[in-house]
Parts: sequence; structure tokens; C-alpha cells
Amino acid sequence: MWMVRFGGAGHSYEIAKRISEKGLLLGIDRDQEAICVAKERLKQFPNVKFVYDNHDRIKQILQNLEISAVDGILLDLGVSSYQLDEEERGFSYMLDSDLDMRMDKSARLTAKDVVNQYTEEKLANVIYEYGEERFSRRIAKNICEYRVQKSIETTAELVQIIEKSVPRKKGEGHPAKRTFQAIRIEVNDEIKPLQATILDSIDVLKPQGRLCVITFHSLEDRAVKKAFMEAEGRCTCPNDLPYCSCGCKHLGKIITKKPILPTKKEMEQNSRSKSAKLRIFEKIG
Repeated sequence: MWMVRFGGAGHSYEIAKRISEKGLLLGIDRDQEAICVAKERLKQFPNVKFVYDNHDRIKQILQNLEISAVDGILLDLGVSSYQLDEEERGFSYMLDSDLDMRMDKSARLTAKDVVNQYTEEKLANVIYEYGEERFSRRIAKNICEYRVQKSIETTAELVQIIEKSVPRKKGEGHPAKRTFQAIRIEVNDEIKPLQATILDSIDVLKPQGRLCVITFHSLEDRAVKKAFMEAEGRCTCPNDLPYCSCGCKHLGKIITKKPILPTKKEMEQNSRSKSAKLRIFEKIG
């Protein structure tokens, strides 16, 4: 049995089809609309179970389904093309819509809350930490000055503030990209639980089972790489010590010493795949 998190830029669907032809496929997503789309795309396969939940709760999900272990897991992280293209979801800086950015529409925190309620310092820290935006303090300052007059309701309003805060240089892309990424990550708590999720995913694999993770930006990739290294285990004891005393645990091995990148053909067919990186870990037997 394989478990797939439906997300990212659509990579998971083709893989999901192949898996579902051979065994039981468990599809998980916290976006109810993504579940509906997946059900439609995979309706010809009877051996697929769909779960509306967060992949961070993988152990609880499998326990509820009375599944002790799985053969493999694919985590397709990040925001999906479907979410970006749906105007009313508020994920895109290219579309004018209400500030929302929730992957799970039942969640309480929205992008509008972050932008209008966070202190200037907290807002700047979020934009810097999750967006790696060097103009984070200027953006936060201008957001707070703007909202004194009125609350920021739409993506267009936020983009306008960011554009006035960030010097635009040729070849650097849209100035709002990093800030929108940061706010989205904050709203959906995408980074903080990721390392624990990776370790939990490895724990529920069968021997020789593999965890495959597709990331779309450096923060995700660094978190996955760090978790994989921790799971592989690296003893720090002196070489002359006859036993290990550092508490190192060897859960398996990293299959991809360097991430697998999309091919030129895939990037031509799907421009959003350009930033994708695939890392694979195999559980010890």
C-alpha cells in the first residue's frame, strides 16, 4: 500500500494512477476541493481511499484506518496549481482576490488576519524567515502604515504595498513572490511540523519501504534534507570508543545524495516544475 499527499504542481496524480493499478492507494489532503478533484481524476480505480486531513497527522490517520505500515509514501509539498489558479483562494499575487491563502478552508487563520493583526516586528520576521526577503522590515513597516487608514482586504492591495517597498530589478521576478510565499507558509504552518512529519513517515514504512518527498522552495528542501540526515543517523562518538554513546539512531539510508530535478521536457510542459526537487529515503530492513 502507498500513501500519497495530493499537492504541489500536479506531479502526484500520474504517480497515483500507476500505484493504484497495482495496490491500495491512500490519498491525503487538507484541501477538500483537492480531494474532490483527485476523486474525479482517479474514479476509474476502485482501490483508492481518500482522506480529508493533514499529512502531518500521518500516524493518527493510519491508526484510525487500522493500517500498521505502508510500502511507500509520496509527499508532494507546497501549494498546488489548482489552488494558485483559483482566484477566490487568494494564493496568487497575479490575481485580485480576497486575502485568504488557507489550504484548509475550515482553518481559522487567514492571510488577512496575518497582514492586519500581526505586529510590525512579527510580520517582518515571518516575511524574512519564510520568504527570505531582504526587504522584510520595509515591507512590514509599509503594511502597518497602510492599515492605519484601512484594513488590507485584497491581494491587489498587498501587492501594491510590496511593489512600493521593494526595488524592482531586471531578472529578479515579481517583488511580491517572496512575501506571498511567506504569508502562505505562516497561514498553513507548512515548515515547523515538517521535520517531525518526515520522521513519522519513515516510522510507518515497512522494511525497504521508501519515502519520496517533492519540494518547491529552499526552506522545504532544507527541512527535508535535515530530517533525512537525522534519520540516516551519523554517529559522533570518537572512533576508538567501543560502543555508541551519542544516541544515534540509524533508520535507513538516503537514496538521493543529490535531489532529482525535473527534465528539460517536463519544465517545458510545466513551467511550475522548474523549482521541484525530489529526495528519497529507504527504511532499513
